[in-house]
Amino acid sequence: MRKLLWVLIVLVALDASLTAGMYWAMLQPPDAFGHIVAKFPMPLMMLVPFETLWNSARGGTLRPGDAAPDFRLPTLDHKATVQLASLRGVRPVVLVFGSYT
Repeated sequence: MRKLLWVLIVLVALDASLTAGMYWAMLQPPDAFGHIVAKFPMPLMMLVPFETLWNSARGGTLRPGDAAPDFRLPTLDHKATVQLASLRGVRPVVLVFGSYT
């Protein structure tokens, strides 16, 4: 019975450290996170509450109706940049985030 308790304690400690490590990885910049996840074994990924961690690490603090923070992005032809602040008050702006592939 005592050995079973120790095995359970070790498994819980391993799961907690795996979850903490994945949360730390999610806090890294996207490129670094991608490199970490690419090397992460898929069977272990199933042991991590991925969506809950992702929402906590990457969820941000904006809510529907809040003003978007200012940012600058290149145009499609990469010849110029567009800054969100320069469009405020000029016309309505819709931000769409997602993949079109």
